[in-house]
Amino acid sequence: MPSTTGKYLLLFIAIFIAAGSYGQQAPSFTQYSSAYMFINAGYAGMGKGICVSSLARQQWAGFKDAEGNIVSPQDFLINADAPVEVIHGGVGGAIIQDKLGFETNVGVRLAYSYHLQTSAGTLGMGVGINLVNRNIDFSKFHPAQPNDPALLSTKQGAMIFDGNIGFFFKANNNYYVGLSATNILESKGKNLSTSGTSIRYQTDRTFYLIAGYSFVFPNHPRFKIVPSLLIQSDVVSTQYNISAIVNYNSKFWGGVNYRYEESVGFIVGVSFEGFRLGYSYDLPTLSVGIPGSHEVTLGYCFKLEMNKNKTRYKNTRFL
Repeated sequence: MPSTTGKYLLLFIAIFIAAGSYGQQAPSFTQYSSAYMFINAGYAGMGKGICVSSLARQQWAGFKDAEGNIVSPQDFLINADAPVEVIHGGVGGAIIQDKLGFETNVGVRLAYSYHLQTSAGTLGMGVGINLVNRNIDFSKFHPAQPNDPALLSTKQGAMIFDGNIGFFFKANNNYYVGLSATNILESKGKNLSTSGTSIRYQTDRTFYLIAGYSFVFPNHPRFKIVPSLLIQSDVVSTQYNISAIVNYNSKFWGGVNYRYEESVGFIVGVSFEGFRLGYSYDLPTLSVGIPGSHEVTLGYCFKLEMNKNKTRYKNTRFL
């Protein structure tokens, strides 16, 4: 009898063959505030300078198949964005490596966001491009009926191009909200099959809603609590994240994240010399006995002095 992991992998490949095209769910992060540039093109340049952040996630750490292969999801993400005054907005980019079993995806995202200043805050309206190199090593699968001509038996890959769109509103009174969609075209790669069957990789259109608020305690101004929400959906399935972080003196923080019907995450972090270092551990709430997940984030912002209130005089009396 195949192991539980083997059953999942066999089901995985069966769905892939039957559907004719294959798309993977977008990765999810417990410290998702460090991934806003990745999920929302409108966020580009909304910070106070050139900001770089990275995330490393080991989901279900140590989860292996019957042959000892590590098949748990692993993600490595680097974001960077900056405001650019001459283009009335900001630019940003992200590089991600996403591994799941014998599949490896490497993606690059670039974004531009136009910033509209209003009396209530700043609205970022962004568009972006997404380039994904997707590979699966089918030689490591062991189907129940080998030598089936409909099954692939070698490493296969494809390069896929797609687009993203996003809106991010940052209010003057400490709250923010964002709405975005990635892989909006649901592009398909080349045909991988040589047996007449149409088998293609396909990007997975994903929608995101993010929101948060920073509340400062009136009697204890060094303390603030930041509740936030992330809803992530590809229409077929939807994931809900609710977080609450307590920050002390902008140097130390800790909190929890609840991922509906999946896990409870515990978060701690520290800021020093402009660097932000955070760690989280997810304790699964599922009853299948899977291990926990580790996540580390590191970020730094190079602050820029932005002069947004230039005064110009056209009357010769002021020359």
